[in-house]
Amino acid sequence: MIMKIAVVCANGKAGKLITKEAVDRGLDVTAVVRGENKSAAPETLRKDLLDLRAEDLTGFDVVVDAFGTWTEDTLGLHSITLKTLCDALSGTDTRLLVVGGAGSLYVNSEHTACVSDGPDFPDVFKPLAAAMAKALSELRGRDDVNWTYISPAGDFQAEGERSGQYILGGEELTLNERGESIISYADYAIAMVDEIENGNHLRQRISVVRK
Repeated sequence: MIMKIAVVCANGKAGKLITKEAVDRGLDVTAVVRGENKSAAPETLRKDLLDLRAEDLTGFDVVVDAFGTWTEDTLGLHSITLKTLCDALSGTDTRLLVVGGAGSLYVNSEHTACVSDGPDFPDVFKPLAAAMAKALSELRGRDDVNWTYISPAGDFQAEGERSGQYILGGEELTLNERGESIISYADYAIAMVDEIENGNHLRQRISVVRK
């Protein structure tokens, strides 16, 4: 049976690449967008994320949350939109895979310090990192949803090349053999669809870095 996938915010940079990767692998993909569907998905559900309810997502095996916002006045939407999706999927078997952030990855084995706590972390990104960390913390409290949160590497490159290879990490910042924390959106999309197909990390945060 072909897996049915809904990609929320499929018109975004990450959403488009995740959608294309899933379509290329033969999955049944629906783009959830507010306006015209500009992704590779053959099916479209036109609805604002904040208006999504359980009946809209019934029948999907996986819902991908590719929502993102960066302006200071909208950062609270990271928590609000994630709660909306969790509430819609509460008590169902549908998995929720979330495009996460790197700022909340831990940099010590005790898990007491995060990337965003470091002295070199740019001040301009701290509000975004805090908002995404808050949303992740709230997600961890949901035992009624089959969620997986996937953090990219520290340097998340929208226009980066598709190498086709990545290293799967966990809660801690992972470096490749060159000491880099970097991944392209295209390689991240590969990791996301691998997790969609394999489903190995229920109610866990994982991370990915270019090999």
